Amino acid sequence: MSQNVTQDLIEKCIQGNSNAHKKLYELTSKQMYGICLRYCKDAEDAKDTLQEGYIRVFGKMKQFEGKGVIEAWMRRIFVNCALENIRVNKFYTETSDIAEEFDLGFDSFTIDRISQKEIMETMQKLALGYRTVLNLYAIEGFSHAEIAEMLGINEGTSKSQLARARAAFIKEYKKVN
Repeated sequence: MSQNVTQDLIEKCIQGNSNAHKKLYELTSKQMYGICLRYCKDAEDAKDTLQEGYIRVFGKMKQFEGKGVIEAWMRRIFVNCALENIRVNKFYTETSDIAEEFDLGFDSFTIDRISQKEIMETMQKLALGYRTVLNLYAIEGFSHAEIAEMLGINEGTSKSQLARARAAFIKEYKKVN
């Protein structure tokens, strides 16, 4: 549990206390919005996903068993909301023309020299399908099998989308820098 989100606050949220809901929102909304923004097509979509995520969090608070930090439990809910939005609205699409993207000099590119702000700005420029797989694999740590199951695609598609996403990221980053 984080220092700010106490067991007492969680218990009050479980009891349906609206002041506790507001406090939990204030403590976690910036982090959860960042998660939504990584997966959503734009800021408006991210705000809608944030709202849906909190509706689910407050509706499922009794399911939080106190194992681990609440933010990690919430993160999973927000990622699932965003993925459901992608599936329902069919934002995830495959692309096939990648030949030009593989000639970018991967070996000379390291992400260590890029600021978090530059990473977020570059990620927002990627096609939603690329961004989704890249987030799930590189940031959330899911395997290709898990990603395939979550998105309703095959494992090979997840792997190829990741390769394309990396190439597209580098290409977008190099355009600006």
